[in-house]
Amino acid sequence: MSLFFFVIYLFNPPLGLAFDKSDPSVSLLQNRISNNFSIKYCQAIQNGFSKDEAMKSAIVKTENIISFSFNPQKKWIEKDDLAKQISLKVVNDCGWSFGLIGKEGVDYFKSYFLEIYEKTTPEKNFSK
Repeated sequence: MSLFFFVIYLFNPPLGLAFDKSDPSVSLLQNRISNNFSIKYCQAIQNGFSKDEAMKSAIVKTENIISFSFNPQKKWIEKDDLAKQISLKVVNDCGWSFGLIGKEGVDYFKSYFLEIYEKTTPEKNFSK
């Protein structure tokens, strides 16, 4: 009987055994980028910029820093992952001040960030 269960387990393993093999240096770089963006965006909002002006300003300033970075790990950053991390950071840091809280706030800010990012820097990419 136990042999039977062992054979079934062997040919149909549970899905929870897979591990994510992300590079910690990429995560650290992503954290630095999202922290930098969040600081710039939240400061711009506090200084009275509109949300569009704050977004464009933070994108351009963060993009300029990344463009001059010689970190080879930046090519491994996925735009969607970075957008989600930036959204989490901004909503946690200052989202309450302009009505964004929780998952809905993060989802809204992420789609808004990606939309403005594509318009602001169509030829650039945070991760390239």
